[in-house]
Amino acid sequence: MNLTTKLLLGIGLSAGFLGYAQDLSQVRPVLTGAPFLRIAPDARSGGMGDQGVVTSPDAFSQFWNAAKYPFSRTSSSVGLNYTPYMGKLTNDVFLLYGAFHKFLGQEERSTISASIYYFNMGEVDLTTLVGNDVTSLGTSKPNEFSIDVAYGLKLSDSYSMAVTGRFIRSDLAGGFNTDTTLKPANSFAVDVSGYYTSPRFSSLGGMDGKVNAGFSIQNLGPKLDYTGDENSRSYLPTMARLGVGYDMFLDDMNRVGISVEGSKILVPGSELVGTDPNTRQPIYAVPNVGVMSGIGKSFNNPNSIMYSGAVEYSYDNAFAIRGGYFHESEQQGARQFATAGIGLKYRSFGLDISYLINMSKINTALDNTLRFGLTWNIGDETSNVDN
Repeated sequence: MNLTTKLLLGIGLSAGFLGYAQDLSQVRPVLTGAPFLRIAPDARSGGMGDQGVVTSPDAFSQFWNAAKYPFSRTSSSVGLNYTPYMGKLTNDVFLLYGAFHKFLGQEERSTISASIYYFNMGEVDLTTLVGNDVTSLGTSKPNEFSIDVAYGLKLSDSYSMAVTGRFIRSDLAGGFNTDTTLKPANSFAVDVSGYYTSPRFSSLGGMDGKVNAGFSIQNLGPKLDYTGDENSRSYLPTMARLGVGYDMFLDDMNRVGISVEGSKILVPGSELVGTDPNTRQPIYAVPNVGVMSGIGKSFNNPNSIMYSGAVEYSYDNAFAIRGGYFHESEQQGARQFATAGIGLKYRSFGLDISYLINMSKINTALDNTLRFGLTWNIGDETSNVDN
């Protein structure tokens, strides 16, 4: 792998990873290929501490937990979300996410859904030094995207499951042709998810309440091959998510939802392999093992568990105020931030806006960033409205 290849890989991984740090001396995050798949794509979850596996169904449930769709209040919906990325450094790096779902049949028990997630890394001008002169090598336009389709089914009146198939393409060279070995990497992945929502029951103060729970295993699939070298293939960002929530209905118009979520990356972190004989500094390396063995080794990393908490107040499903907090260990990336957001709905259209406030000593690529999401509920209301 020559210098240009290393440069392009560095561009992709640093731009696609979850933040840019000031001091990395104690930070050893788990690096993967296609890291954009770890970035929350929608403004609603962006206002709730980057969680979505257990929250109520919406148009963007595909990314978090496609098993929520069978409990959707509308028979069909379309959602589009835009997220500016690394806004403090550049204005041409962004994420776009679009999702669609539809009920199948008249019994409202199964759904089909699809989404596309696109990460544009902007333009990169590449140059080389020839003698004392700087010569342009051209422009690279690295990008990544995924396309997926999911099927969800109610197994009971309170529980559903879904399976998602995903195609992933990561092009870090961005169409730039050189004599390097860097090439676009393609892979396929599978998600398995489940969602539980209880019937309403009498709760505190005689008010109705509901208990929700959800899980998701995401991006199970072969490694990404950027160079054709078996020893340099990159793991997919395989994730396990688990969440619980509680909805309290103050009356027929007002609802307060509280939820907590834990997640773990199922990819092995760097392991101590020796000591540099000159500097006496420890040497770390990521084990090159199969996908399933990598999942097993990931449990040797006690710092790879992240958690978040969120609260959402909703009035007549037409106006919402949201807040959340996300925490990741300092050794794994130190993402620690608070979030806030609002949601507005008028007839069939909805608008979500969220804002992120960094609370870590290490910079994050989404600090002080506004995200925007639009939703269009195409179909009629479903029987879930009455639950």
